[in-house]
Amino acid sequence: MADLIVSRSAVIPDELRVARARSLPHLGPRLLFFSGGSALNDISRQLKSYTHNSAHLITPFDSGGSSQVLREAFDMPAVGDLRSRLIALADETDLGQPDIFRLFHHRLPSEGPRAELEAEVRALLAGEHKLMKAVSQPMRSLILTQLRSFASDMPDDFDFRRASVGNLIIAGGYFANDRALEPVLFLMSKMVAVLGTVRAVVDRNLHIGADLADGRRIIGQRRLTGKEEPPLDQPIQRLFLTDGTDEVAPDTVRLPKRNRRLIEQADLICYPPGSLFSSVIANLLPASVGHSIAAREVPKVYAPSLGTDPECPGMTLSDQVGALLEVLRRDAGAACPADRLISVVLCDTQEFSSKAAREVTRAHGVPSLALPLSAPKSPTRYDPARLCDALISLA
Repeated sequence: MADLIVSRSAVIPDELRVARARSLPHLGPRLLFFSGGSALNDISRQLKSYTHNSAHLITPFDSGGSSQVLREAFDMPAVGDLRSRLIALADETDLGQPDIFRLFHHRLPSEGPRAELEAEVRALLAGEHKLMKAVSQPMRSLILTQLRSFASDMPDDFDFRRASVGNLIIAGGYFANDRALEPVLFLMSKMVAVLGTVRAVVDRNLHIGADLADGRRIIGQRRLTGKEEPPLDQPIQRLFLTDGTDEVAPDTVRLPKRNRRLIEQADLICYPPGSLFSSVIANLLPASVGHSIAAREVPKVYAPSLGTDPECPGMTLSDQVGALLEVLRRDAGAACPADRLISVVLCDTQEFSSKAAREVTRAHGVPSLALPLSAPKSPTRYDPARLCDALISLA
């Protein structure tokens, strides 16, 4: 097979496109990201300088951290990753809503006397907390309505330690809107002036499960990530959706029409850095995702995580591309050409060798673009500006 490693000059012929986007971000390209977790948040903050039209489909299947407390108490989808992406994309200038931003970003203490924690919660609900009082009317009353809806449904023994106020407000809006996420996400987007679109990939209370190479089956996102439990010692062979006990048939969990429309309107589709299975592939599991991506004639870019992904023990870059193609072809069809699903893999020149890039092309027929994209001190090891430059140039 011919060498399909693509040179920088062949793919990014001029940088005027980047300069144009930065001068007119409200007219910027429609970049669509399938992601979850916090890995894309710093990059999303940078992205606001290039475009106010990015769209982010986020997995609501998280089962760790403060989202786990809400899920166990209320039998609801995970909202923590949705809240953090809303905050990352919020307008942080004076034209935005800095007081609301600070309130949504606030976490209750994880330690200290219980009486002090309960007093802070009461102050929030009464509208007397300093962060709540800083929010002007009528927004304050609107936020209090959501928060009090949460309080009316919460169990008496609800654990507020380390709770995100933004998560509590989303949960309250979820209850107030007949257990639907979309209305409250829309409302929160307006409250903090989000410069983009953030949605749950599906509005369903589900979990993810994984079949490992040695035959074991693991249920629950937090058991896969290597953060709250020991890292996996076997590769994941297959990811699936589950109700927490049994696997759910893929055709019963369909991508909503509003999210299909985001794919149909995208100028570029990105599988971004993050935990490969629980943050990226989890978003690709609902029915019609693969088919909708294959039908769109735009660049489809994989930006693999830099460094070690605990969900990918023993997996090469080619293996990771193969895992993406496998889940996409479940819906798009086994015979769907790889370039209809992934058109280029971004290979940081410090992280990936030319041999690794050639192996991707040899195994899957997907070209690679070698670029200097890393910044060792960044949480994701990507330089946010460099990655945004590359994505905008490809769009």
